Amino acid sequence: MTLIARRRIGTTITYVLMAFLLLFTLFPFLWMLLSALKPADEIRLRTPSFLIRHPTFDNFTRVLVDHHFLTFIKNSLIVSLVACAFSLVISLLAGYVFSRHYRRKLVQSTNFAMLISQMVPPVLLLVPLYITMRNLELLDTYWALILAYTTFVIPLSTFMLSSAYDSIPASLEEAAEIDGAGRMRTLINVVIPVMIPSIVSVALYSFITAWNEFMFGYIFTSTDSMRTITPAIMLFKGANTVDWGGLMASSVIAVLPVAVIFLFLQKLFMSGMMSGAVKG
Repeated sequence: MTLIARRRIGTTITYVLMAFLLLFTLFPFLWMLLSALKPADEIRLRTPSFLIRHPTFDNFTRVLVDHHFLTFIKNSLIVSLVACAFSLVISLLAGYVFSRHYRRKLVQSTNFAMLISQMVPPVLLLVPLYITMRNLELLDTYWALILAYTTFVIPLSTFMLSSAYDSIPASLEEAAEIDGAGRMRTLINVVIPVMIPSIVSVALYSFITAWNEFMFGYIFTSTDSMRTITPAIMLFKGANTVDWGGLMASSVIAVLPVAVIFLFLQKLFMSGMMSGAVKG
């Protein structure tokens, strides 16, 4: 067998495996979308089918209008965007300190403490955080979720940005300082523009984490005016019955924004992950 034939066989096998992996990955979302477009009598058929005899948007209309999902989407956007902004600002400053002053004992101790915090399951912090939010009278407010989500994403965001800072030579900052720029001006005007892909990666990670989180959103909010979109999906699951049409439609609505954002920013996300993974 010639080298060209072996390469063609290898390429064919690669594409077949990739197609199988793509189908395996997209199948849950495809089934969820098809179920959301089916009327109730077709969803409850004894034999499931991909075919839709009478497609309808009634499930989406009912979710968005009758169940106030526009309010839940607004709440999720507010909480996710503010948590993303807070975590990004803190991580940018903390990551710079971790990268440029890593030899200091305080920085090493803080780095180790943040690493340990990543090993603690969030469910173990649920009761302490609930008591803290109750004592601060923050339950059923945006701030309870914003503070919780910001706290959880800061450690990994800091590590990612610290690695990105490591890939930037210190001589770049020294040249700016020689020209008369201060430390903060150098950071904002010289260093941060070089780190745009890494910043986009961290922002996406923070936003998606806050958008998809369920447990704290379910516990810290109890009214429709403050409920976020992921806990709101549980409204379609009753004690004895499940509204599968509403459940699937609300799940599609919850997944769609994240999928669209990642689709358009995936190149920046991947380049940011790679630049943070390699030290210069």
